[in-house]
Amino acid sequence: MAQLGQPLSDYQRPHQVHFSPYDFNGGTVLAIAGENYALIATDTRLSQGFSIHSRESPKTYSLSENTVLGCCGFHGDVLTLTKTLGARLQIFEKEHNKPMPTPSVAAMLSTILYYRRFFPYYTHNLVAGLDEEGKGCVYSFDPVGSYEREVYRAKGSASAMLQPLLDNQIGGKNQQGYVVQPMPLDRCIAVVKDVFTSAAERDIYTGDNILISVITKDGLKSEKFPLRKD
Repeated sequence: MAQLGQPLSDYQRPHQVHFSPYDFNGGTVLAIAGENYALIATDTRLSQGFSIHSRESPKTYSLSENTVLGCCGFHGDVLTLTKTLGARLQIFEKEHNKPMPTPSVAAMLSTILYYRRFFPYYTHNLVAGLDEEGKGCVYSFDPVGSYEREVYRAKGSASAMLQPLLDNQIGGKNQQGYVVQPMPLDRCIAVVKDVFTSAAERDIYTGDNILISVITKDGLKSEKFPLRKD
């Protein structure tokens, strides 16, 4: 029997075991609303830490002819969220014989995210498309469902680098006498390529390719542009 003041031979220091149900798989999404179009772009790299799992994994998901979802973050939650959203849209289309409008898709996604507010989806979400008047619209979300309509927004691992460039080139911020005007589509695509090329030089989670999707009244068209691959 150990005497008072003597250390116990079988004593061990307490240790803490950390577990997180989330992981971060990188990726960046950017969306811009024009006068009669909406553009959403994403890189195609799927990574984890310093490992690249796939170089052909874009983060955009076509929900209808006029609506595209950009979703990145934890890939497991991305897959679950997009499957849930797709099932809801199929139910709506069968009941109403028409696809859900883009503003309604944004509102429904908000309720889905809010339903999981105590164990939220670890995703960065943007919805881009055309509204009822045929004008481009972009909706950005926080993890628990708060959302707003915007002209341009960047989400994901390189958003802190992309957003200031968009503020300057599209929003005209820090430019005296600048008058914000609707940007032509060809100029918008050029800006997107420039900002993603800059982000790929600094962010290891963004790279390989850009997939640019443009939604107009004629439907959805996509274009791929290469980025650095290391």
